[in-house]
Amino acid sequence: MPPIGDAPGAPCCPESGAETESIVEESKQAASAVALCVPASLPNSAFQGDINNVALVESEHVSENIDNSELSAYVSAFIEKEVGNDLQSLKKLDKLIEQMTKNKIQLEEQVLTISSEIPKRIQSALENAKESKQFLNQFLEQETHLLHSINSHLLASQPWMDGLGAMINQIEEIERHLAYLKWISQIEELSDNIQQYLMTNNVPEAASTLVSMAELDIKLKESSCSHLLGFMRATVKFWHKILKDKLTSDFEEVLAQLNWPFIVPPQSQAVGLNRPASAPETYSNLETLFCQLLKLQTSDELLTEPKQLPEKYALPASPSIILPIQIMLTPLQKRFRYHFRGNRQTNVMSKPEWYLAQVLMWIGNHTQFLDEKIQPILDKAGCSVNARLEFSRGLMMLVLEKLAADIPCLLYDDNLFCHLVDEVLLFERELHSVHGYPGTFANCMHILSEETCFQRWLTVERKFALQKMDSMLSSEAAWVSQYKDITDVDEMKVPDCAETFMTLLLVITDRYKNLPMASRKLEFLELQKDLVDDFRIRLTQVMKEETRASLGFRYCAILNAVNYISTVLADWADNVFFLQLQQAALEVFAENNTLSKLQLGQLASMESSVFDDMINLLERLKHDMLTRQVDHVFREVKDAAKLYKKERWLSLPSQSEQAVMSLSSSACPLLLTLRDRLLQLEQQLCFSLFKTFWQMLVEKLDVYIYQEIILANHFNEGGAAQLQFDMTRNLFPLFSHYCKRPENYFKHVKEACIVLNLNIGSALLLKDVLQSASGQLPATAALNELGIYKLAQQDVEILLNLRTNWPNTGK
Repeated sequence: MPPIGDAPGAPCCPESGAETESIVEESKQAASAVALCVPASLPNSAFQGDINNVALVESEHVSENIDNSELSAYVSAFIEKEVGNDLQSLKKLDKLIEQMTKNKIQLEEQVLTISSEIPKRIQSALENAKESKQFLNQFLEQETHLLHSINSHLLASQPWMDGLGAMINQIEEIERHLAYLKWISQIEELSDNIQQYLMTNNVPEAASTLVSMAELDIKLKESSCSHLLGFMRATVKFWHKILKDKLTSDFEEVLAQLNWPFIVPPQSQAVGLNRPASAPETYSNLETLFCQLLKLQTSDELLTEPKQLPEKYALPASPSIILPIQIMLTPLQKRFRYHFRGNRQTNVMSKPEWYLAQVLMWIGNHTQFLDEKIQPILDKAGCSVNARLEFSRGLMMLVLEKLAADIPCLLYDDNLFCHLVDEVLLFERELHSVHGYPGTFANCMHILSEETCFQRWLTVERKFALQKMDSMLSSEAAWVSQYKDITDVDEMKVPDCAETFMTLLLVITDRYKNLPMASRKLEFLELQKDLVDDFRIRLTQVMKEETRASLGFRYCAILNAVNYISTVLADWADNVFFLQLQQAALEVFAENNTLSKLQLGQLASMESSVFDDMINLLERLKHDMLTRQVDHVFREVKDAAKLYKKERWLSLPSQSEQAVMSLSSSACPLLLTLRDRLLQLEQQLCFSLFKTFWQMLVEKLDVYIYQEIILANHFNEGGAAQLQFDMTRNLFPLFSHYCKRPENYFKHVKEACIVLNLNIGSALLLKDVLQSASGQLPATAALNELGIYKLAQQDVEILLNLRTNWPNTGK
């Protein structure tokens, strides 16, 4: 395009010179307008920012960054776009110039507005910045001055600080010495008070002061002043011994007046105790001395280390026995050690019942006195101790020490060890049930739970249980029920060996149920499960010997035994004790990851039990044995039914031709065999087993008669009637003694008889319905109306084709 202002070289149309000049002038004006209003023709995106960006883009960017060459190029491009080579389009220049002028005015207004506001804000910001800088400089000057002043002050005061620190250390040292002297003074003051009280024979106040001294000893327990602690402990020990010896002597004298300890039974105690003149005074002295001794409990616990058994016995933590009860126990402890230690004739390893019975007798002899005389004193003194249980706990320590000493000597003598365990369990039972000794206290089961002793106990328990199983299975009466002559008791028809075995398991449960640790109980539970599995294997072995006589007495007795054990284990699974063991087992399995998440979930939700594995094995054995019996009887029934299968069902006379319907002679062997076997097994099997047996047999018999007799023959009217009579009037009633509607168990046979005995009209109508029924629903409705629910449409069509008494239609 030629430069603006030059005349075109070849005009498109002839024009006068004036016109040409005017056109050129307008082009120059347009170019000027474009040059002045360049931002108005920029892309729309230039106007989408905020007004500050627009002002910067349209003023500074155009005026400062675009040089003249770029501006000329931009104007040329704009003219080229708007006008081009077509001079006729120059007529648009007026409108274009007008529009650009408006845009220019608007932009100038915006620029003026913004340019008037921004400087004010900038000026304000600059002023604030200057003020802030001035403040900062002032603060920095002040900080420098203060830092200098502080350093100067610290330097000047350092000697004072050193001197003051030394004085403070001296003061603290003096305060510690003063506190030390105060403690010594306080201890000496308490000691002097005790001495004065004892000189005036004021023992109660002396005991109370000793309690205060013992409390000071407890407060000083964490102190690092070893000499002060030693002085305190020595002082407490000194006065504690004096007071304890004095009170003990007086207390023993009062007990002697009451004939303590009571070696004779309670019935004889009243004679010696009821002395009207001295009894009230004696009991008053007893109460006074008991309370004074009770005050010495704190100092006694400080000075006396409780006698404890080794940690391997895992005894529960328990406080020491209160001092007055300790004194009351002393003569009994001497008697126990005299008789049951050393070379005394009463100390016999094979007779643990002697010392166990002696302890039980002592507890029984003193119970009344402790409850009526000692317990009120404790209650009055505000002590929460139970006198009888505290007394029993002291005697139990004697038993535990004796057991801990004797058991290692008996571990390898099975008979002596088993006898010891039996006697200990009897002792524990009486101790808890008769004398109310809590299971949370230290008891003999903690000694038996010690690892070596417990493993030996398990071994001996297993050994004697297996021996018992051998003897019970080899007994002549092993398979005979003890209650065979008592119908009400003998519902399960349990053979003697099974009942003895479950009694053995029950006894084992009673023996270990009071063990303190769940892990030990679980080990015994595993022993029981092993014994059940062993007994099941033995029953299986005996059963295999009796397989040929699966209906015999011994085979049925084994089946009854399996059913009984399974039933009892299922009942035990709901017992609280075994549910607690299940929870304990769940925790152990979860820790050891020995079970899958599904099995853990089943145990946690009580869907399974600890005996499930054993019950499943027993149920499988029971099912196999029942199946074998059912198969045996079914084979006999099939052999007896051979003649009945060959009955001439096509040529039998109709019901109208017979005076009275009678049983088919060929069915007699079948029914007789069935009746005899049912009667035999009803007598030999328990009710639940026999019910399962006859239901399994009926299921097979129903299918057999339907498939082998009915579907294998054709029937005229007489044959169908005879079959129905044999079934409904003879076969079904055999089972009426066992259920109300036996025909419901012979669904195939019953419904087949209905189809075969339909009258001609109903049979033809049913046949048409079955043949014309497009869907299953109409055929099913028609069959249901006739009482047919088990047989399918195809089966009914087959049965209809087995009828021979169809009318001749000429087809």
